[in-house]
Amino acid sequence: MPCYAIDGVIPVVSPKAYVHPTAVLIGDVIIEDGAYIGPFAALRADFGGIHIHKNANVQDSCIIHGFPNYVTVVEEFGHIGHGAILHGCRIRKNVLIGMNSVILDESDIGENTIIGANSTVKAKAQIPANSLALGSPARVIRALDDKEIAWKRQGTGQYIQLTERCLATMREVEPLLYACAERKTHQDFMAEYGIKQNS
Repeated sequence: MPCYAIDGVIPVVSPKAYVHPTAVLIGDVIIEDGAYIGPFAALRADFGGIHIHKNANVQDSCIIHGFPNYVTVVEEFGHIGHGAILHGCRIRKNVLIGMNSVILDESDIGENTIIGANSTVKAKAQIPANSLALGSPARVIRALDDKEIAWKRQGTGQYIQLTERCLATMREVEPLLYACAERKTHQDFMAEYGIKQNS
């Protein structure tokens, strides 16, 4: 993975985390056990720190940038959807940030909250725990029920499994020239290991 020190500050990546080789880490980044950092994610901690806690995921093409004198944090089981941007904010435990959302400076997203896709959370906004918030600017629409919070946890659980799968089996290969009968499919893998996916 492209990993860069700046001002002598070197990123830290747990050997039990998975960081895709196309992701970029710069400076004061800490990635804990079980975390997943997807393809083309950029974590740039050249002003403030970035800390990705245990079993959190930062998906494809996300951008996380530190804010001066502040640590941008994604707490345990945080789930940052494809293309989201986090800038100098705090994402509390078990939060889902929807795809292409923007979370701005010094905002704080409460535990178990879901921020809908394509939303913008304004600087210094405080989104309470167990909420559904969406829009631009994001507003709290309603409280989440236990079933919705469990659904979110299940989705994050699949990313925790993905971290394990990537560490165990992902490798760069040459593509096959055609799909032959002997080629293993994703469904074959799932059936072989008895893994069920969300429907």
